[in-house]
Amino acid sequence: MIFGPTFAEMRDPSRIPADLREKARAARSRPLDPLNLYNLSWKADGRVPFTVLPEALTGVWAPIVVLSGRKFPTGSHKVGPAYSSLAEKQVEGQCVPGDHTLVFPSTGNFGIGGAWVGPRMGYRSVVVLPEDMSEERFAKIREYGAEVVATPGSESNVKEIYDRVRELRAVTGNRVLNQFEEFGNYRFHFHCTATAALEVVQELGLGCGAFVSAMGSAGTIAAGEAIKGRFPSSRTVAVEPVQCPTLYDVGFGAHRIEGIGDKHVTWIHNVLATDLLVCVDDLDCLRGLQLVQEGTDALAAEGVPRESAESWRDVFGVSGICNVLAAIKAARHYGLGAKQALVTMATDGFDRYPSVLRKLDAELGPMDADEARRRLDVFRGQRTDWLLEGTPGVRRRWHNQKYFTWVEQQAKTVAELRALEDPAFWVEHQERAAAIDRALLARRAS
Repeated sequence: MIFGPTFAEMRDPSRIPADLREKARAARSRPLDPLNLYNLSWKADGRVPFTVLPEALTGVWAPIVVLSGRKFPTGSHKVGPAYSSLAEKQVEGQCVPGDHTLVFPSTGNFGIGGAWVGPRMGYRSVVVLPEDMSEERFAKIREYGAEVVATPGSESNVKEIYDRVRELRAVTGNRVLNQFEEFGNYRFHFHCTATAALEVVQELGLGCGAFVSAMGSAGTIAAGEAIKGRFPSSRTVAVEPVQCPTLYDVGFGAHRIEGIGDKHVTWIHNVLATDLLVCVDDLDCLRGLQLVQEGTDALAAEGVPRESAESWRDVFGVSGICNVLAAIKAARHYGLGAKQALVTMATDGFDRYPSVLRKLDAELGPMDADEARRRLDVFRGQRTDWLLEGTPGVRRRWHNQKYFTWVEQQAKTVAELRALEDPAFWVEHQERAAAIDRALLARRAS
């Protein structure tokens, strides 16, 4: 069996034995080399990659700090949870290379991560995702050696994914790694993403006013819980589309923010620790992405440093822009100042979205210079609408919404659902990382 890094090593790659670390660095030029498992870290290149967005773009005093996931193998930090979920099951004997086929339900980046991790660790891998996702996502999955099962619909059609996965689960030898319920996903972000965020805030000499993340599988948002351990007044801000406001008002619909699948509340989302919900318009996200990608001159003319504007072309995908717009709204809502950072994520880079902008051009026409200047209002003009405070009553409703997906459809019990109400449940899952690390080190040594 192939084993990779522990949680402690992903938090701090200097813990990896020096000779192995050097081999992993050399493997960067060979993207399919399994040694790149040891590059699964926010600090794989020595420093957490991030950018700080200026007031000239955002229109708010508070600095919006964006961690960039594109330096991970596969170009997205979602490969980390794919690995941690599989590594946990492998040390427990639930997954064995050669004996089992891995099934990764996804709306994009987790599936790409599974397509990379599974074959690197010796598994046949199958990714299930909606047929309307970007062409680039399907190409990457196949490039990494996995098979694709395309389900009807788009980003919002998670139930259709679940329906197909239920069929695949029944096949002997298949093992489903469902990011929406795997606590390896939660643990990766609680321990690794939060540590990266705190290091960046400390480097900048700032406090942390909020951690902002679109839900998706609700793995990333777990970092907000850990950040509160260092900054107790920090708020954890969840994000979803106006077009599919599931937590906002039990709404439904289709949207185009790839990577934040919805119409359900995920099992691993600790909704009882979520302070605010912010809804963002999907067209704003697409228009904002095009401005960042093609509007450097307009941004520079409005006071954005040209070097920064040029660097953003590689940093942002659609969900990254979504997170930024939500952070702007949260900054205005809370009235945060110049020393109170809002930390968020650019989950992937632009390499997954050229086809998305081609579709936008067909819909709206190409973005000329005048339109680029107008589009600055996508960022500066975000208002404090479509917000919902996480009051005790609202959190209770969010928790109860899990029943419809997980008890009625996915065979969880009411007792299991009730267990999620106990704060000790989440602490136990946070602390379990140490035992998993010991098991990984023991298996690597054997």
